[in-house]
Amino acid sequence: MANTVEIQSKKATKKQLYDYQIADLKRIFDVMENAPDNYNLLYQLPTGGGKTVVFSEIVRRYINNKKKKVVILTHRIELCKQTSKVLKGFGVNNKIINSKVKELPDQDQYQCFVAMVETLNNRLNDGKLRLEDIGLVIIDEAHYNSFRKLFKFFENCFILGVTATPLSSNIKLPMKDNYKELIVGDDISTLIGNGFLASAEMYNYDVSLSALKVGINGDYTVKSSEALYSNANMLGKLLFAYEELSKGKKTLIFNNGINTSRDVYYTFKRAGYNVRHLDNTCGKQERRDILKWFKNTPDGVLTSVSILTTGFDEPSVESIILNRATRSLTLYFQMIGRGSRINGDKTKFKVIDLGNNSIRFGPWSQPVDWQHIYKNPDYYLENLRHDEDIERDFVYEMPDSLKKRFKKNPNDDFDIQEEYKNVIRDGKKSMQAIENSIAQHSELVIANSEDIFEARALAKLLHDDICYRIKKYCHCIMNSTKNYKEWLLEEYIRKLRLSFNGKF
Repeated sequence: MANTVEIQSKKATKKQLYDYQIADLKRIFDVMENAPDNYNLLYQLPTGGGKTVVFSEIVRRYINNKKKKVVILTHRIELCKQTSKVLKGFGVNNKIINSKVKELPDQDQYQCFVAMVETLNNRLNDGKLRLEDIGLVIIDEAHYNSFRKLFKFFENCFILGVTATPLSSNIKLPMKDNYKELIVGDDISTLIGNGFLASAEMYNYDVSLSALKVGINGDYTVKSSEALYSNANMLGKLLFAYEELSKGKKTLIFNNGINTSRDVYYTFKRAGYNVRHLDNTCGKQERRDILKWFKNTPDGVLTSVSILTTGFDEPSVESIILNRATRSLTLYFQMIGRGSRINGDKTKFKVIDLGNNSIRFGPWSQPVDWQHIYKNPDYYLENLRHDEDIERDFVYEMPDSLKKRFKKNPNDDFDIQEEYKNVIRDGKKSMQAIENSIAQHSELVIANSEDIFEARALAKLLHDDICYRIKKYCHCIMNSTKNYKEWLLEEYIRKLRLSFNGKF
């Protein structure tokens, strides 16, 4: 384990600084010492790497050395409270500026202020609140653009932005326009290797995202996401994936839409699982009760919308399910990061991806060239893999639980694309490839069934494999219309069921 330095406050609350954090502190202070007082610096460290601990130590040293005050800006009230608590652990006397604080007659009693961006912006604009002798402004989750409106109030201050993903939430407002340089901390794989983060076991399921639409913010719209992820097939696939890989584990499910999250809740409830639903319409007390339940329930399943991507820390999470697709690299890292905290003997956690996200962005622990993304965000975003390419390259593999149901597996290397090439080469119609596929599936089911009723039940388990073959076949014949695929799927299932007649 790495070397540590302990910081002790008057209340004897000990905080640890690890060697990689100490190295980053030195780099940051080197810039602060040599740059102008109004310099803007950006610092990157992965979720779970201890960004709050690092900037709390910066605050402590800055106040002691510069004899000036510090403002810390966040975009969530939960982050305000967490930050204030950590600062106190470092011996920093601080005050939260929330909606109840209208003026600051007692500001001389504090060295540091923690504020919500919207609240502080309103107070400074109406002129009732003035912050004096501020030398340093720290912006947590700096990739959010809501902080830009406050820069004009701190033109003579050193601004330090802190984020896990130095890629702006608004593609039209790149971070390089607001910050002069970027300091990159240890990457995820290094933190895993040194025992600071748990490693992710990634699992992908084939999902067709052709129905999704991209909104003006560059990500998939809630409306199109809910239409896809609330249908019976996707809810069934989600439940199957959970039972296949995460059953009995503390599981956090991320959705893109409140209606989808509620549908997930009812699906898991009907299946007899210990599940709760949480979204931003829940009251404060209800939210506290749900999170307390989740903390104390070893097999708890919590389905939510993006409300838990920041400001939420539950190290006992064992499984993350991405029941959504996103084109936001930041959101991708935030969601998976909720399971990456080390906890007791926990060194691994599972990630079930139902949105092709890990193929779009790469494995979660894969090294990322943040300097390049920071300097060339447009290039990065323009070169994200298209969903059509991802789906075309996907190779279906039967899950282990299904393989157990199909132990007798005749002709188990069936490849619909090769079959298509063969029938065309032999001068036959392309539909013969589908007929041959149905015949192979029929042999597979009959070989593993005692009677026609078991055969029909087993045939239903082949739904994902059938959909995959139809998608590949449609790509071969260059016909990918929704109506044709739906017709072909119905015909395939009908003919497969008929093939069982007279075989038992």
